Amino acid sequence: MAKKGAREIVALVCTVCKSQNYVTERNKVNMDLKGKGKLQIKKWCKRCKKVQLHKETSKLK
Repeated sequence: MAKKGAREIVALVCTVCKSQNYVTERNKVNMDLKGKGKLQIKKWCKRCKKVQLHKETSKLK
């Protein structure tokens, strides 16, 4: 079985309306090696009703 030590749970928050829409996992070892820092993904926002940029936050509501 695979170990889950290098993964952490993060929330994705819409940059426009600031609502938390998604909860996902990320590999903190690979993200830190690439030098990116925070995860940013374009996803569907149900409040804005269109595709918006979502950024990672550690606070889970």
